[in-house]
Order: sequence, then structure tokens, then C-alpha cells
Amino acid sequence: MAPQAVDVAAARPRVRPLRWVAGVVLLVLVAQFAWFVVTNERFEWPVVAKYLFDPNILRGLGMSLLLTVIGMALGSALGVLLEVGRMSGFRPVAWACTIYVAVFRGIPPLVQLIFWFNLSYLLPRIPLGVPFGPTFVSWPTNSLISSLTAAIIGLTLHEAAYMAEIVRAGITSVDGGQRDAASAMGFTARQSFVKVVLPQAMRVIIPPTGSQFISLLKGTSLVSVIAMADLLYSVQVIYNRTYEVVPLLIVACAWYLAVVTVLSLGQRRLEQHFGKGQR
Repeated sequence: MAPQAVDVAAARPRVRPLRWVAGVVLLVLVAQFAWFVVTNERFEWPVVAKYLFDPNILRGLGMSLLLTVIGMALGSALGVLLEVGRMSGFRPVAWACTIYVAVFRGIPPLVQLIFWFNLSYLLPRIPLGVPFGPTFVSWPTNSLISSLTAAIIGLTLHEAAYMAEIVRAGITSVDGGQRDAASAMGFTARQSFVKVVLPQAMRVIIPPTGSQFISLLKGTSLVSVIAMADLLYSVQVIYNRTYEVVPLLIVACAWYLAVVTVLSLGQRRLEQHFGKGQR
């Protein structure tokens, strides 16, 4: 006797009790955490509201954003040059670029910031002249390497090493046949790279670049150790005076979360733009 046909459209979904249990447990934990946050007076929410838009906090936030944009722009440009050097057929340049990436990826950014801020210990004056020859002019290192300069140098050199790897991954993801096809159509090497390789590589480059931008924004908090007036340093200055540590740290966290959320949305839009035709 043939089995009776089952109407799939009328089939009822299978009950999954473990999912219900997990959902209830998660709901209880969220409710407990929300109750803890709302009822614990030590969070001092009025203090958070008082300093959230404080001018000093906003200036620190602006400095963090400025350092992020400068570090990302200079680091990206230097990272592209490093990858071009590593891909070149001139081995001394390729080796130098490879060593740079290995060194600056291996040294923590905090160590780099402290090192550049104390460069005057090794080099009291920065000279300009002929190598191993006469010096035409020199400047005191402390007058050139300020907190801002040390922060930009440290963040840029660190970011460039990572951007070189991101660019390498994007370029190598493009099939070699694309270059051959462009060459067969009469494109020069430069035209092939700009019009054929780079647009396809951007689909791979954009997601990690967006993540690096967000990581760099959070990494700017490290410049507080060299007395750079970023968001975290501005918060520290206030709570060192008022001893309201927790609420002011919440202010910093709120601004970091707000900016990272906006940047994440922008990253998603870019990924959708460069990922057209891949779905």
C-alpha cells in the first residue's frame, strides 16, 4: 500500500524545548542586568548626564576622531606604498618593506607611542644634512616631537603595517586571468591595475579596512599615556579632580559606542556598494 502523501504547507513546525529554555534564561539574565544598572546608585546617572556633553569631553572626542582620520589616511597611503614595494621585482626594496611590516606589526602600539614620545633620549637634536657628512641645520627633538606628533607617528606607522597586509590580501584575491584579459584588450599595467584589479580588490579590502578604522579609533585611547588630550585623557582629568571614576568612564564608553555604531553602519553601506554582483 502506497504511503499517504503529506501536505508540506500544512505541516506544523517541530517544538524545540531547549530553544524555549535558552530564551527564557537569556531574558532573565537581561532583566537582572537591567535591574542592576537602573537600581545601583553607584552608577551615578545624574553625573553621567552632567558630563556627557561637557565641552572638555567633546574636545577630547574631537581629538580622538582627528587622530583616527589622520592616522588612517597616512597609514593607508604608506601601507599601499609598502605593498607596492613588496610586490616590486627590486629585492632590496621588497626585503625592506617586508621587514618593516614584520617589525611594526610585532611591536605593540603603546610601546611605539612611548618610544616616539621619548625619542629625544636617543636623538637630542634632529639634523638635516649629508649622510655621514656635514649637518646644515638641526632642531631640538623636544620642540618637534610633541604629544600630538608622537601620537600621529606611532599610530601611522603601526597602521601602515596592517594596511599593507590588507591591501596584499585584496590584490592577491583577484584572479591572474583578469590581468591577462586586460592586457589582451590593450590596457597598460597601470590601467589594468586601476580599472580592473583595484575595483575587484576593493570588495576584499573594504571590510577589514573598516574594522581597522574602528580599531584605530579605540586605539587612540592609548595616547592618554603621553598626555595627549583625547577622549580618555579628558575623562581622566575630570575624575582625578572629582573622584567620580565610574560615571565618567561610562561617559567615555557611551561616546566610543556611539561613534563605533555610526562607523559600523557606514562600513556596511560600503560593503554593500562594492559587493554588488557577488550575491
